[in-house]
Amino acid sequence: MCEQFLGTWKLASSENFDDYMKEIGVGFATRKMAGVAKPNVVISCNGDIVTIRTESTFKNTEISFKLGEDFEETTADDRKVKSLVTLEDGTLNHVQKWDGKQTTIKRKIADGKLIVECAMNNVVSTRVYEKA
Repeated sequence: MCEQFLGTWKLASSENFDDYMKEIGVGFATRKMAGVAKPNVVISCNGDIVTIRTESTFKNTEISFKLGEDFEETTADDRKVKSLVTLEDGTLNHVQKWDGKQTTIKRKIADGKLIVECAMNNVVSTRVYEKA
């Protein structure tokens, strides 16, 4: 079900990420460090558990979840959020909710690349990863 996402992906390009981080409430110093990081994303599946591990010189994070089931997540910027990931039309839709706010992270494969679109309110960041 998530085979096309499996593997290690390295960041190739990033648009509007600082504005997105600002929109979700990330502080200046953390935004600056995260903005220069070139993370690798490792996506794996073990049965019906999906794991997404993000590795960078700035910080490593890992989430494991079952599609369609709510889970607690501590984000890279230390927000405590309720998350839900679903797979619809080949796109992993990851919704994070906290303090009455909501952001959506969409991951899809296009032309052999992992496209990650982060959106909150009217601010959208697009990050493109290539297979490592």
